[in-house]
Amino acid sequence: MDRSIAYYGRVLFYCKVMRKILYILILVSLSVSGYSQTARELEIIEIVSRSTARMKSLECDFVQTKHISMLNDKMVSKGKMYYQQPDRLRWEYITPYSYSFILNASQVMLKNSGRTDVIDVNRNRMFKEIARIMMDSILGRCLTDEKSFRTEIAENEREWVATLYPQKKDMKQMWNRLVIHFDRSSEAVVKVEMHEPGGDHTVIDLKNININKTLDQQVFTIE
Repeated sequence: MDRSIAYYGRVLFYCKVMRKILYILILVSLSVSGYSQTARELEIIEIVSRSTARMKSLECDFVQTKHISMLNDKMVSKGKMYYQQPDRLRWEYITPYSYSFILNASQVMLKNSGRTDVIDVNRNRMFKEIARIMMDSILGRCLTDEKSFRTEIAENEREWVATLYPQKKDMKQMWNRLVIHFDRSSEAVVKVEMHEPGGDHTVIDLKNININKTLDQQVFTIE
């Protein structure tokens, strides 16, 4: 009984973390849908969509800074992300703690504090749905529904900035807005901001971005 409770406790923890990863992936692979956008906004959306369609693989470092409003404090963590079409993904925190999520076709591996869990996606409806949404996100299929987000786009000399306002209840409970910064020269996402209703916000800076680089397939190995 205790082992069962501990297992489902870990599953809930993983789902919470994966939900954050999922939305980050949605933003990294953004295919912005729109309400009544201007001609210029539609032009930017088209540029980003074409760039996403050309992405076969992605490797980058990230620095995640969590700003805690009540404590006037912040927590910084660093890691790496790898993606390979059609269904391989690795999201790994390296410092100050070690946690990794690996999706390889029909299997998910979760590693946290020396413990490893391997889940058959096809035998677990919850993880099957998570895997499906993740792949849809990376391929740019998740934001084509206007019911998900209201989108505003601005630009300056160096960046395009998309601000997404969640429209669904479950998303609104997590964030009141998401801000994505695209580098105009590379057409790639370089920063993501996630603003929560309680005042906390998380900033993820993507660095050393390599698109369509040949990846070492061992990073997706399920042990």
